[in-house]
Amino acid sequence: MRFSVEQDDELVILTIKEPVLDSTNAPDVKSELLILCQPNVKALVIDLSSVHFCDSQGLSSILLARRQMNENEGFVVLVGVQEPVRNLFRISQIEYLFEFHATVADAITWLQTD
Repeated sequence: MRFSVEQDDELVILTIKEPVLDSTNAPDVKSELLILCQPNVKALVIDLSSVHFCDSQGLSSILLARRQMNENEGFVVLVGVQEPVRNLFRISQIEYLFEFHATVADAITWLQTD
């Protein structure tokens, strides 16, 4: 699983560098998210701009991040979500659980004004 992590105090940016987020790599994402979603982290930005397909296991990993961040009173912001992946959020009726932005910079601006 290819991804990168940038952390700056209370902000973590996880960039997934794979075209597919599914049952083959979602366990790796979940493991990384459990490490990243700590009480001192107030915002997690997940950059999905390279992801063109996501299945229920991939969606589950993102929901895990939300659950962990909610416990810590933090936010999860999704960035660069491609239309097929966004449709999965709509079909699953969980789109309302997340904040969506086009770019990491947009997400950071939103977090700073919130």
